[in-house]
Amino acid sequence: MLDKLLISALLLLGLWSGAVAQHKVVRLKLIETSDVHGNFYPYDFIRRQPAAGSLARVQAYVRQERQKHGNNLLLLDNGDILQGQPSAYYYNYMDTVSTHLTAEMQNFMDYDAGTVGNHDIETGRAVFDRWAADCRFPVLGANVTDASTGKPHFQPYVVLEREGVRIAVLGMITPAIPMWLPGNLWDGLSFEDMEETARRWMPVIREREKPDVVIGLFHSGKEAVLMGGKYRDNASVEVARRVPGFDVVLIGHDHARACFKVANEAGDSVLVVNPANNALAVGEVDITLALQDGKVTGKRVEGRLTEVGTLEPDKDFLAHFSAQHDSIQAFVSKKIGRFTQSISTRPAYFGPSAFVDLIHRLQLEIGQAEISLAAPLSFDARIEAGDIRVSDMFNLYKYENMLYTMSLSGREVRGALEMSYALWTRQMQSPDDDLLLLREPSDKQKGAEERSFFRNPSYNFDSAAGIIYTVDVTRPAGQKVTILGMADGTPFDEDRMYRVAVNSYRGNGGGELLTRGAGIPQEELKGRILFSTDKDLRYYLMQYIGQRKVITPQSLEQWRFIPENWVKPAAGRDWRKLFGRD
Repeated sequence: MLDKLLISALLLLGLWSGAVAQHKVVRLKLIETSDVHGNFYPYDFIRRQPAAGSLARVQAYVRQERQKHGNNLLLLDNGDILQGQPSAYYYNYMDTVSTHLTAEMQNFMDYDAGTVGNHDIETGRAVFDRWAADCRFPVLGANVTDASTGKPHFQPYVVLEREGVRIAVLGMITPAIPMWLPGNLWDGLSFEDMEETARRWMPVIREREKPDVVIGLFHSGKEAVLMGGKYRDNASVEVARRVPGFDVVLIGHDHARACFKVANEAGDSVLVVNPANNALAVGEVDITLALQDGKVTGKRVEGRLTEVGTLEPDKDFLAHFSAQHDSIQAFVSKKIGRFTQSISTRPAYFGPSAFVDLIHRLQLEIGQAEISLAAPLSFDARIEAGDIRVSDMFNLYKYENMLYTMSLSGREVRGALEMSYALWTRQMQSPDDDLLLLREPSDKQKGAEERSFFRNPSYNFDSAAGIIYTVDVTRPAGQKVTILGMADGTPFDEDRMYRVAVNSYRGNGGGELLTRGAGIPQEELKGRILFSTDKDLRYYLMQYIGQRKVITPQSLEQWRFIPENWVKPAAGRDWRKLFGRD
């Protein structure tokens, strides 16, 4: 009797075990970082103070989540990790022998895949190719192709397998690189349209790989715009909608937090997630799959953004990379000169400023130019009087832009300025109106700190040096700027060609001030370049300060807003809106 009961129990157990084998639930966790911009340590090497965010804090959260999900957690990075803090810069250009710190950290954290961003390309091929080679995970970029062969320069996609579930990750980058970066930084490469690339690779992935989940890892934002008449920037949501097959599209580039679903053309739901910048938050996606006989019969996809910016940093991470931290600290602490007074970008929005005019002076000198165009690249930067160190140079000049001297007519110079001030100022109808073109505080996108309350990014607010001009804020866009003459007292001629100094971002079409504003066709910009530096502007600023030792920053006072009786009180009100005090 006992033998029969035992056999029956074993049979039942066998049948039950078989049923379990046929029906299975797999739970996957995706964690996305994006636009980390060199924020690796919980320390700001530029401001020389503790900082929120950082990969050290992300690692603390990832370690916690891996204890729950094990190998079913996939860690993905979405580009723009090689530029920003000096921690990246030092291993881009100073220590080029060691394993790249960025790759070493990502390897330590066990990233499963990453993609390349426009600011990664900005570091130049020697840097981003070295970094990608040092990574022990695939760096993806399906639409970055070899110009001669048409083949992808980076791996286009990767398939990861967890508990029998196949997850395909397709990586892409915004194709607008040629509008922002000099060709020598991406020599031999081309950047294809994202939608066309997705349409080409989706059938390949579907037919060849038979994935159960398809993820888009796109270094591109959510609000598509056509740039230069040919480049579709920020087209991630368009791709999610127009190219069926994606379950999740992880996005970045625009530094704007997002977590929402869209319906694609096949009527399926696609989750879109963007954790914004500086490793203050991560994007999280939970994917639950029901399988029967190895085939997916049900799928649930849920997403959220998780704050990690104030977590206790991972102690193992900090200990492992302490020597590199010390090397970076020694680099940024090097004294190069002294300022006799403090400078800030804040006054630059209301008139001439010592901060921007220091850049103008350098551009005019290095570029042997007659006119300079430059903008405050950081929304709210300040350098205190006293000793100036390498760290301050990252505050003074945020990006690794080259300097161009270009041939522009006087009319084109005025056109570029007209567009700049139209992006920057409103048309005042009464003395009670705002001077600046601001957005409502409720419209501010969390994480987009460089945009603050401006409706448009302040790095496109070019002013000029070398000419004397006024900006009438009571007049409509396109009719604000009156150029009174050259700064040396000679007449200004709209028909004459001038040597104009601009940074390489502007000179390649960035911000469209030279294309839409000045009316120069995108394809003609390259032919207008008379001179280009071979090093970034920050390097020359360091040389400029180092040679002079003591700098007394002063405004050139070559332009002003009018009418002054309207502008002065409006400027005071707008200052308080932007910065909270006089």
